[in-house]
Amino acid sequence: MLSIGQWALVSIFSHFLFIYITWRVLLAVNLSSIIKKGKVTEARILLFFIAILIGSGVSRFFLEIVQWSNDLIFLF
Repeated sequence: MLSIGQWALVSIFSHFLFIYITWRVLLAVNLSSIIKKGKVTEARILLFFIAILIGSGVSRFFLEIVQWSNDLIFLF
């Protein structure tokens, strides 16, 4: 079992990792057809917020699966 501090560190690392992975995936998608000319900065900020939204959701799912797996020992 991880202590509270260790679990917090793992959670922070997981969130940053999945946000980074989501950011890289979003950059690979060609969204230039829906971006207005001269609004590149705003589009990047929007992509960053979308990456945070998706990445933190995936990270939370991953962390919950890990926690539930650890809690299975209390079933028996």
